[in-house]
Amino acid sequence: MAKKESSFVNMVLTLFVVTAIAALALGGVYNVTKEPIAIAKRLKIKKAIGEVLPEFDSIIETKILPQGGKDSLTFYETTNQGEVVGTAIRTYTDEGFSGRFWIMVGFVNEDIISGTSVLEHKETPGLGDKMDKKKSDWSFQFKNKDLTKYKLSVTKDGGEVDAITAATISSRAFCDAVQLAYDELKKQEGE
Repeated sequence: MAKKESSFVNMVLTLFVVTAIAALALGGVYNVTKEPIAIAKRLKIKKAIGEVLPEFDSIIETKILPQGGKDSLTFYETTNQGEVVGTAIRTYTDEGFSGRFWIMVGFVNEDIISGTSVLEHKETPGLGDKMDKKKSDWSFQFKNKDLTKYKLSVTKDGGEVDAITAATISSRAFCDAVQLAYDELKKQEGE
């Protein structure tokens, strides 16, 4: 078999064929994994809602872009046998030490935090990641706090939240995310 001459046209055709095969393979993998990833995300959200609110049997989902916000908040109004249980809100902050993180915060009786759950973050392991209840019990201090009376800021800033040791920025950011959710909840109730 004769060796093909190495010309510009042959190199371009070979590169095109290799690129086309790689693109088709990547597209195939994407199509195969797209649905399982979407299902896993939905289950993660439902689990987080269950962690921050009392028992429920149905969820109504609404996305809302806060005024001046960079991303939408997702409201999950839950009911149990037709009675409103509470509202879980997927909220975020860009004030974290390592940038944006997402949390789920639950509200009952409009102003009372029923729980929080960290969804995504890139905070420093051993420091800022202690906001996650799998790492420490720091986030439990928010449970059952009435935000009409509770100062939702760290004690260094005159509030009532005990900051995570050596992670005040992450603690402030967590409060910021909860406050964003609460402010938007109050705004939606007023409309």
